[in-house]
Amino acid sequence: TTLGASALVVGLIEGLAEATALMVKVFSGALSDYLGRRKGLAVFGYALGALTKPVFALASGTGFVLAARLLDRIGKGVRGAPRDALIADIAPPEIRGAAFGLRQSLDTVGAFVGPLLATGLMLLWADDFRAVFWVAVIPGLLAVGLLWLGVREPEKPLPEQRSNPIRRDNLRRLGGAYWWVVGVGGLFTLARFSEAFLVLRAQQIGIALALVPLVMVAMNIVYALAAYPFGKLSDRVSHSRLLAGGLLVLIAADLVLAASTHWSTLLGGVALWGIHLGMTQGLLATMVADTAPADLRGTAFGFFNLVSGLAMLVASLVAGLLWDSQGAAFTFYAGAAFCLVTLVALAWRRAGNTASRAG
Repeated sequence: TTLGASALVVGLIEGLAEATALMVKVFSGALSDYLGRRKGLAVFGYALGALTKPVFALASGTGFVLAARLLDRIGKGVRGAPRDALIADIAPPEIRGAAFGLRQSLDTVGAFVGPLLATGLMLLWADDFRAVFWVAVIPGLLAVGLLWLGVREPEKPLPEQRSNPIRRDNLRRLGGAYWWVVGVGGLFTLARFSEAFLVLRAQQIGIALALVPLVMVAMNIVYALAAYPFGKLSDRVSHSRLLAGGLLVLIAADLVLAASTHWSTLLGGVALWGIHLGMTQGLLATMVADTAPADLRGTAFGFFNLVSGLAMLVASLVAGLLWDSQGAAFTFYAGAAFCLVTLVALAWRRAGNTASRAG
């Protein structure tokens, strides 16, 4: 709004930013496997994210926003795969789903406290969002300090001869079950696009600018409340069935958001969106950890997120094009259609497994 960007430009910025983060994870994950150490990369990634906040505050055009957003997401990419692999290294296998669910839940607490604080400061400071970005530097640096001082990495003996984790023979060791998780994760990402479009939808139906961040607050409160219980549930039920349930909830969210004309219906769709995230994001991380060898977990998370990143770029660009040419409702209907395609892929895989067991 402030810089006069179209929905397509928003989709381009968000898609490139998220895709950049997820592609960087390939290299940071592989590097953490090669080094046998993950914490240092995670600390560096969080520090880079914190130090980009002043660039947002000083931005005078969409080019500056894109540059800052890319640097911020590079920081996310550097920390993401090593952090997830570190969780998998620490958590006992029988409660790994709960561990990833808890991580998603606590991560999301920050994601709704941040917009809530932003809303209060924008109301207090007459919509001065630039000042809000300066404030955001403080918790970012506190997070770096907490990670550096509060997390102890488990000691692992290093092999005498270390090999490149992304060599062909190492990639073969990841196996068919892992690559199926990568494929279905990519399809799932095509079915959803950047949450920036939820904010655009809120603004479109007339919510005041200072209150728009409350959309993200509502979504992330639901996400935070749902992630840990569904993570625990994933330790006891079929992963494919739980993933299918998350897709059905996303379809419901898309349909409600497409039909929204009032803030109450919009919040209903946003809440469903948060539930689907709680059901699926920790679950997908657990599925990656369960299907990858321990010494290649960083690489496994990296490639999973590479495919998801490319899918996110496509999904956000398509969403921006559809929004500008066909309108908001059509964009959300298209998301629901991609969900149906992913459900068909899950059903086909399940039928194939059943047939092979019967044979």
